[in-house]
Amino acid sequence: MNPKISEQQQSKPAYIYVRQSTLAQVRHHQESTERQYALRQKALELGWSEPSIRTLDRDLGISGAHTTGRTDFKTLVADVSMGQVGAVFALEASRLARSNADWHRLLELCALTRTLVIDEDGCYDPADFNDGLLLGLKGTMAQAELHFIRARLLGGKLNKAQKGELRFPLPVGLCHDENGHIVPDSDEEVRGAVSLVFRLFRETGSAFAVVQNFVKRALRFPKRAYGGAWNGKLVWGRLTHTRVLCILKNPSYAGVYVFGRYQYHQKISTTGEIQKKMRAVPMPDWRVQLKQHHQGYISWEEFLENGQRLEKNRTNGEETMLSGPRLAKAWPCCRGCSCAATVAMPSPSATPATAVPIRLIFVTDDISKHWRPRIA
Repeated sequence: MNPKISEQQQSKPAYIYVRQSTLAQVRHHQESTERQYALRQKALELGWSEPSIRTLDRDLGISGAHTTGRTDFKTLVADVSMGQVGAVFALEASRLARSNADWHRLLELCALTRTLVIDEDGCYDPADFNDGLLLGLKGTMAQAELHFIRARLLGGKLNKAQKGELRFPLPVGLCHDENGHIVPDSDEEVRGAVSLVFRLFRETGSAFAVVQNFVKRALRFPKRAYGGAWNGKLVWGRLTHTRVLCILKNPSYAGVYVFGRYQYHQKISTTGEIQKKMRAVPMPDWRVQLKQHHQGYISWEEFLENGQRLEKNRTNGEETMLSGPRLAKAWPCCRGCSCAATVAMPSPSATPATAVPIRLIFVTDDISKHWRPRIA
């Protein structure tokens, strides 16, 4: 019998926390999962009865770097804070949390409610100075380990990308050959559809006009599926405005190998949780940029020109046709009361059948007093 375990703590339930960082680890690293479930036997040996042992395993496949999505960890923290837990069992400190903030918050609650923390190495009382110090070091090492793992993985990816050998999903119209080189798709219909997008944009200078042209001709556009039963197969469907923009902004079509176009950044949500969102990286900050790496559909010069034309087409930027002083000189208002009006534009994704014409919306409660808009 461990002297740190009292009858009061044995009278409360013992929680066994089970977690793996990814679903791939849950599927392929089953030995670690079995070792975590085996902690139930250790709890029985230390004096807890079978009905008083509760296993928390709904966080399998979720990273411990933050609390977002970790339902069972939140349950554990809540029950510990209310003094309803006698001991927390975990295989190691990193199973509970990879964040110092989450780890030390849990330790502080355990110390206040006299809840024990038991892992594969021993039994610890967070209220004891020496045990609390040791648990704090374990949490710090768990977070540092996550940093070292990420640094090694990203360093290996960057080194391979600098040689143009890092493989990633290619946009439709490009594929890998038997030797791993990037080549145009062998399907002539796919190549023709991609080439038509660039040709129409070259003629019209508008991504929306490209979509309208495809709709008028009743043309379909391919999309390659990744993952699932349709992995690697082509799916033909309607071309959207967002899809055209992605094609025109993708440097792979210009024969350029790029790594680092997007990166994740963290932000705090309205609920107080940390969320990861992806954002585009400016072209000068791309980490790897290898020109003439493979055969493309357009030249690098045309790719840059397309980017400039798209920037000029924006209606929410500076010095565009629908912003700035030009629009201010022709602001619509009511002739009777000079009340300002808002211009409602049609949706870019709307079809000719569902498109709503440009209309004026007056900012007032009394619509009956308005006569007709005039141009100032």
